[in-house]
Amino acid sequence: MNKADKIYIAGHRGMVGSAIIRNLNAKGFTSIIYRTSTELDLKNQQAVIDFFTAEKPNIVVVAAAKVGGIMANNTYRAEFLYENLMIEANVIHQAYMAGVSKLLFLGSSCIYPKLAPQPLNEESLLTGLLEPTNEPYAIAKIAGIKMCEAYRDQYGANFISAMPTNLYGPNDNYDLQNSHVLPAFIRKFHEAKLADNGPVELWGTGTPLREFMHVDDLANACVFLLENYNEKQFVNVGVGTDISIKDLALLIQEVVGHKGDLNWDSNKPDGTPRKLMNVDKLHQLGFHHSIDLKEGITSVYKDYVEKLESKQD
Repeated sequence: MNKADKIYIAGHRGMVGSAIIRNLNAKGFTSIIYRTSTELDLKNQQAVIDFFTAEKPNIVVVAAAKVGGIMANNTYRAEFLYENLMIEANVIHQAYMAGVSKLLFLGSSCIYPKLAPQPLNEESLLTGLLEPTNEPYAIAKIAGIKMCEAYRDQYGANFISAMPTNLYGPNDNYDLQNSHVLPAFIRKFHEAKLADNGPVELWGTGTPLREFMHVDDLANACVFLLENYNEKQFVNVGVGTDISIKDLALLIQEVVGHKGDLNWDSNKPDGTPRKLMNVDKLHQLGFHHSIDLKEGITSVYKDYVEKLESKQD
């Protein structure tokens, strides 16, 4: 990439897209373009055609997606499948039609089979059944990977894909109806702390193992791949270590300073037993994450509290 390349970030207001923009700005990239969903509905094919025809970006990052936690994925199954398919199909195809020199598609660790061998290798894709609660979202993301591969095979397009692990960071979603586990825990523990350290109700058994990466580390990895990687095989992006949901809860409880009880509702779903990414490929390319989990949660919690206080002013 050149500093003057015109770079389109689809999904720039989300946690991932905004982190990539911060990273690019810090590295001196001066021509970054984006549109809000009101200005450009990526599900609308003609609108996407018009945008690419007018703007002619050199680089495209597909960070736009409909996302959510277990409950949202399982409740809005049709929306998660339809909206994600439409977004990626429109953006990837029009990137090809507009002659974009490079595209990065961002997927998710949920693409892997529920019982795939751990840690998850890139080669495990499509070797077994998916986790039922987020199957529609996973299928949409797999379709995006396969689109990039197919456009490379048939047209020679330099379209690459990266599969991030579970993410957290600035601009995360703290809505308890559709957030992911880490921000949901931060909000629950914070609200319980304010309510005289009352008990916190948590889903599942606490036994599943999950890997968490700060979104600024992901953004750094994305720019690294745009600058250094040009192969068909998608790349896992993670930290290479995991933690049980129970231990995550205890860590967040410590950071927040909540002193009350934890009540686990084992009638609620746990999801996949374990999701740890094999990041050997990423490490071999020369990239390693830099933000420790406790350090990252501490900074995110501080940001969360500051934003709450600013809303009250």
